[in-house]
Amino acid sequence: MQANTHPPTFNHRIFWDVNFDAIDYRKKAAFVIERVFERGDVPDIRACRRYYGDEQIRTVLTNAKWLPLATIYLACAVLDNELTDYKCYNTAQSNPAHWIY
Repeated sequence: MQANTHPPTFNHRIFWDVNFDAIDYRKKAAFVIERVFERGDVPDIRACRRYYGDEQIRTVLTNAKWLPLATIYLACAVLDNELTDYKCYNTAQSNPAHWIY
């Protein structure tokens, strides 16, 4: 997909903890992409893909320091890549959590 020049329209609930009107979508692209894939719904993800393009989204998500596992699975399905492409997934696999008793 090609990146779009018009600012995307996202649901305000995704960015509940920041000033929504002051978000700079170009400077804070990694923050916006990670947040949309983590907390957004289908129209939000579509708007994100139209604005940033799949290549930039793939770069941001595969280099993210931490993403929930559900977000990684969603990104794999949307971007058609493997779990092992994500640094945060590989890091989690090499640092297993404690057993929950």
